[in-house]
Parts: sequence; C-alpha cells; structure tokens
Amino acid sequence: MHFPWPDGRRAAASFTFDVDAESCVLAHDPTASSRMSLMSHQAYGPRVGVPRLLRVLRRRGITATFFVPGFTADCYPDTVRRIVDEGHEVAHHGYLHERMQGLDRKEEAETLDRGLEALDRLGVRPTGYRAPWWETNWHTPDLLIERGFTYDSSLLDGDVPYRLAGERSEGSLVEIPVDWGLDDWEQYAFYPGWTGSGVIESPRKVHEMWLLEAQAHHAEGGCFVLTNHPFLSGRPSRAAALERLMEDVQSLDGMWVAPLGEIAAHAASVLTEIRRPRRIEALEAS
Repeated sequence: MHFPWPDGRRAAASFTFDVDAESCVLAHDPTASSRMSLMSHQAYGPRVGVPRLLRVLRRRGITATFFVPGFTADCYPDTVRRIVDEGHEVAHHGYLHERMQGLDRKEEAETLDRGLEALDRLGVRPTGYRAPWWETNWHTPDLLIERGFTYDSSLLDGDVPYRLAGERSEGSLVEIPVDWGLDDWEQYAFYPGWTGSGVIESPRKVHEMWLLEAQAHHAEGGCFVLTNHPFLSGRPSRAAALERLMEDVQSLDGMWVAPLGEIAAHAASVLTEIRRPRRIEALEAS
C-alpha cells in the first residue's frame, strides 16, 4: 500500500540544504580557523552558493528547507534573512555542527538550546531538526519533542515518513528519513588535509544517479529527500546540474515537491501508528 500523499499525489520530493559554512570545519578542528584558504572554501556557501541556489529555486518555483547551524546564523545573519524573505523554511542543524554521537542528555540539550537561541535572534522558530552528520542518540527524540519540534530528518530506516516516539516523553514527532546516496557530500566534498577521497565526481554522473533514485521513489510512492551543501552544490556546474534535476523531478507525474515542514505536517495528519525506538545490542558471549 502506497503512502497516502495529498490530493492523489503519487510520491513526494524535497530539496534540502545544510548551510554549514565554517561550522563543520571548526567543529572537527577549532585550530582550522588559522587556515585562510580552507575557511574561504566554506565561506563560499553563504556568500556565493546560497544566493545562486536561491535563484535556481526561484526559477523552478520550488520552496526548499534550509538547515542552519546556530553558528552560521550568528556569522551570516543576512544570508539567513534572505532565505526567509524568499519564502523558504529554516530548520535547526545544531550550533557548531557538533557531532552528537555520545553526548549525554544535558550536553545535547545545551547544544540544541544554543542553536535555538541563535535562530530566535533572527526571528526564526524552527519546527524541524537535522542532526549534524546525521548522528543522533537514543535520547534525541525526547529532547526534540520536549522543545516542540514537529519533525526530524536524520535517520535512515525508511523510504516514507513515519511517527517516532521518544523513550520517555509523551507524544511523537514525524521522522522523514534520509540516505547517504542522496547527499552531495559523498560526491563533491574534498579539501586537502581535511575531508574527502580526492575523487570529485562529474555533475553529469551525480545528476544521473540522483534522477534514478527519484524515479524509483516515484514508482514506489516514496519520499525523495535530497541533501545539498551550498559550499559544494552552489558551484556553477553543480548548481546547473541540480536545476536540471529539479526540472526532471517536477516533470514526474504526480510528484509533490515541497519543503520538509509541509511534508511533515501532512504526515502528522494521516499517520496513526507510532514507532518506538528499538535498541539492538550484541549479546554477551556465554
């Protein structure tokens, strides 16, 4: 049985952007601030990539979701304001793109609240969250529910949205799954001494791979969620390939292209079953 998309739509697609800027580098290595060229590589995102991608989205008539770390909001407030002014959704992406893996409840709560405060200063109260590096803890859903988030997009265990409960809190939130194969980091990310394999893929190859995935999601009634980073996919040939992909996805019959917030709101209105976190651990040797 296909997911009940609105108005008889066959499937859904969302174009999302993680506006990491310098945050992900500094979270990995605070001393990287001394590397002017590396910092400029990351600054390309908010300074050049975001404006270019906003033009692409405007031409295609698409509303997107931008996940913004609080540090990016503090460093580039005008960029965030421009995203909002163009009618796009701004969602939460940590403060300094901290790797959440292994943080206890108190540490993770402090990081969430710091990111919320930064967005609050710009008049943004996000309803959606994406964990930096897609790394969540078993207590993460509880922390999100307690703060009034309505959806998360960090887990990788489905093709369509589902309701996710916390371990302690009452209530639930909508989970909209993601996939490393639909992330431009794996295709384009490279900087000497920091990240990447040194293999930077052709936008033509990336377009083909992502279109095949979009067509398969469309055929199965799924939810195609693409994750791009403006410092990567905001480069000229990559942005051009992304625009072609957007046009191709929009041409799929019955494909609903929407920001994640709208998809989550629809999912919340039609889903009744709630999935509870299930930990699977290795058995001790007898």
